[in-house]
Amino acid sequence: MRAVPRVEHVVVVVPARDEEVLVGRCLGALQAARQAARAVLPDLTVDLVLVLDRCTDGTRAVALGHLDVRLVDLDEGRVGAARAAGVRDALARSTTDLGATWLAGTDADSAVPAGWILEQVRLADAGADVVVGTVRPDPADLTPTQLAAWRATRVPGRPNGHVHGANLGVRADAYVRAGGFPDQPAHEDVDLVAALVASGARVVATDACDVVTSGRLVGRAPAGYAGYLRSRFAEPEAEAESA
Repeated sequence: MRAVPRVEHVVVVVPARDEEVLVGRCLGALQAARQAARAVLPDLTVDLVLVLDRCTDGTRAVALGHLDVRLVDLDEGRVGAARAAGVRDALARSTTDLGATWLAGTDADSAVPAGWILEQVRLADAGADVVVGTVRPDPADLTPTQLAAWRATRVPGRPNGHVHGANLGVRADAYVRAGGFPDQPAHEDVDLVAALVASGARVVATDACDVVTSGRLVGRAPAGYAGYLRSRFAEPEAEAESA
């Protein structure tokens, strides 16, 4: 890979819409990942940005219990708009060069592992413009049959390259060149990566840091990960209940 500036600043953007039950887990995991990264790279700065998009529940109250998390209010109801708003807010506040800034993304119903930020920075410093990571549904949300069926789709050490907003990273200058997240209710992550590839960005797929995400079958975003789980692994009883 070509020589690139070392990452000096990481921004993690998390869109949230009525996630009071799971957002605390998400933010706690991100704070642990930030602490782990700075233990190895003490000069690395890490901002956590939570975008509250049309939240009508207690998501804000839960988030306020977590220190050093910046909240951005939005009233769009589209995950693409929420991710883009979080990035805009972070870049407007940052004094770090875009080439040395890394934009990481996850979802409010997800929990990153402790090494997540550090692994993305490692891959970025090795030359990646984009890091496409894997996700796994929370086993507590699936039946044993569903969990076994999902596990059969995965081969450890062989990332499938599927794009998930819950486990994605991109260098800020590449993000800007590609036009950023499109203002869409779904597939904004897939379309951004397609634009990045078209612009010549270097994409690395990895399963080194799986992100745990909700295994619910009815999600906040249409055609999101919940829709995938429902289409692939829903059992007849579950389908009848959700109809």
